[in-house]
Amino acid sequence: MGIYLVSVAAREWFGADEEDGGKGAIASALNEELRRRGLAPYVPVPEAAVPVPGPGQSFEEKLVPSMHGFDALCRRLLAPGEADLLLGWSVLVPVSLDEEIRLPLASPCTDETVIAGAPEVLALTERLAVAVRLPVDAIPEACDNLELTMWFLEGEAEEAAAARPGPWAEDLDTAFYAALYLRAAQHALRRACPMTYC
Repeated sequence: MGIYLVSVAAREWFGADEEDGGKGAIASALNEELRRRGLAPYVPVPEAAVPVPGPGQSFEEKLVPSMHGFDALCRRLLAPGEADLLLGWSVLVPVSLDEEIRLPLASPCTDETVIAGAPEVLALTERLAVAVRLPVDAIPEACDNLELTMWFLEGEAEEAAAARPGPWAEDLDTAFYAALYLRAAQHALRRACPMTYC
């Protein structure tokens, strides 16, 4: 089992059946809060309207390594509010949000749902990637079938670390999460879809 970070298809976003991945309650509560703030409602783009050929149509990665090192990295390099944003969201949406949105709805890890904007999360993860000299060109970009998880767990990351040493190579668990959140935010924006844990 374990926790996965996955993309949410448009047909699931407004779905009422949570057993089938439906996020209708979250979608409705988010739009109500956006309207309260004077913002436009969020409507995901249907998959067919975002033509991206080849792999990378969806996103699915498993949170396997320890997060302790990544948590410490965020606390060291980011301002407290920035670290809390990056580490605390449970739903990522491909729209800019000045601040996170907290909804009184349970998520897989907590008793509330915290929604963050992908542009803000991407900016934070890009800073972390630069700080640890993450070899972004070497790590998988398409993450629809645990490609990133397997790259880190099955030896390719160790080979890359030997060939391209740097701060990232000193703690591959931390590098995994830096890469995971970077790719998740990129995917959300590229495919115009939400991301969540399950």
